Amino acid sequence: MRAGEPVGSAIARSVELARHAEQLAYKRYWVAEHHSIQGLACSATPMLIGHIAAATKTIRVGSGGVMLPNHAPLVVAEQFGTLEAIYPGRIDLGLGRAPGADFQTMRALRRSVAQDADDFPALLEELLAYLGPERPGQVVKAIPGQNSNVPITLLGSSTFGAQMAAALGLPFGFAAHIGPEFLYAATQLYRERFRPSKVLGKPYLLVAVPVIAAETEAAARRLFTTQQQRVLGVFRGGSLELLPPVDSMAPIWNDTEQTAVENRLRHRSSVRTQLRRLG
Repeated sequence: MRAGEPVGSAIARSVELARHAEQLAYKRYWVAEHHSIQGLACSATPMLIGHIAAATKTIRVGSGGVMLPNHAPLVVAEQFGTLEAIYPGRIDLGLGRAPGADFQTMRALRRSVAQDADDFPALLEELLAYLGPERPGQVVKAIPGQNSNVPITLLGSSTFGAQMAAALGLPFGFAAHIGPEFLYAATQLYRERFRPSKVLGKPYLLVAVPVIAAETEAAARRLFTTQQQRVLGVFRGGSLELLPPVDSMAPIWNDTEQTAVENRLRHRSSVRTQLRRLG
């Protein structure tokens, strides 16, 4: 959300961006899950996915991602099974194991803190069972959801997700905007340890990086200050609203904050150079 912007306006802008991406022949448009964070209107992720899918025609719409420890796998399977039934062949399910919120919010979401990120492998196995073919003797079924085989991508910002995705033969999306220091180790680990599966014969890797594109380097650097202010807001624990670009960040941050923000946004160069480097 922009500073002072109503939630409905922010969602409408996301819809227009999805339509624009579809016109440019992009294949996917994903929305995240965050809770109780000022400036982010993406707490009801499946509802946003359905709203965006209804406003587009061909682009795949999905989650980047649903934080599985926050939810019962059956509910996730039912939600995404329903979306797949309404928009067949257009729904993606990206999954993460982080809470996407602070401790108090996590407790409010789960009503208990007994379930945590360490339970992710068991939760994932349960979810896969609800989305896959019905098993002999299976009592609880996701209806809709069972046998929908909604494509799953594991998401992560460390090597844990890379190892799990490789072992299960699933696509893997690395959040280089969150854990840039683990980018090359995680992607190498995923490629080296990948085991072919029924859904994927060879590694399929996505890398999430912040991109600023403009006509000139100077214009891009100025636009980049919006992202710098946003990351600074993360470190300060404040709002994550999108703020207008500024001519200089010098009056806004101190030396320690500048170092922290620049480390988080370390993979920075021209778009062309950076894409070649990531490839």
